[in-house]
Amino acid sequence: MSKTSDITLIGVPLEEGSGRGGCAMGPAALRIAGISQAMIDLGYIVEDRGDLRPAPATDLEELPKAKKLPVVAAFTRAIEQETYSAVARGSVPVLLGGDHSLSMGSVSGMARHAQEVGRPLFVLWLDAHSDFNAPETSPSGNIHGMPVAFFCGRAEFAPILPSNRPLVDPRHVYQVGIRSVDDEERRAIRENAVNVFDMRAIDEEGIGAILRRVLNDVRQANALLHVSLDVDFLDPDVAPGVGTTVPGGATFREAHLIMELLHDSGLVSSLDLVELNPFLDDRGRSARIMVDLAASLFGKHILDRPTRAA
Repeated sequence: MSKTSDITLIGVPLEEGSGRGGCAMGPAALRIAGISQAMIDLGYIVEDRGDLRPAPATDLEELPKAKKLPVVAAFTRAIEQETYSAVARGSVPVLLGGDHSLSMGSVSGMARHAQEVGRPLFVLWLDAHSDFNAPETSPSGNIHGMPVAFFCGRAEFAPILPSNRPLVDPRHVYQVGIRSVDDEERRAIRENAVNVFDMRAIDEEGIGAILRRVLNDVRQANALLHVSLDVDFLDPDVAPGVGTTVPGGATFREAHLIMELLHDSGLVSSLDLVELNPFLDDRGRSARIMVDLAASLFGKHILDRPTRAA
């Protein structure tokens, strides 16, 4: 992406995929934390499309192992269309979440565009969790644990989107920061050859080396790259505003290095910011950090950062 690009902000006040309240306030918190102005200050033209508010899908019934399916499905359909429309007109879609089930729609929309332009889609999944469950393997039935399996075509549990839609090859999914995986999910990840770099890999190899390997693969494939950033990728001491905290996450500097390398690569086509729960946050700290990280991805440098009062 270049600074001549437009950015489209798409608010997704979706919390039904997570099993608890709070994520629906995420888009508002990101806006209050200044995400639009941060991008404008970097020289981008920003269009804020407001929040999606689709009615529940009346063609789908509730499933015990896929909770709140009609609501999540309706959002997925709306997100897919909004993401596709934004990227098709040359803009960079930035999804303001909202729980991680929103990626069922954003990645599917990007996959549709990628197919049309004849390029593969790669996904960088920055998260504590692999989110590769299907209803039959999910311990909770919460759909925010299923989006990767869904957009890879491994969780076709309901006609949420057309079955003949473009899918993401699981070998083109790179999961970084993983530290909580269910037993059946672990088997599915291995069988589908998803690329997983857990926190031990980060400790041993360093985040820079891992990201350069991912970016080299993207570049060699001439692929589009979708980045999905979950608040719980970060250590809870850094960003407490999330309902799925797992100790031992990425540091502030590791996360910024990822974003800086992504910007330097010029390969990023779209971005999710997900699982921000302001109800659990500390005076907006996690929202500000997510905005800071997004700004790094779009070109903010360390020399641009003012000192903040404690």
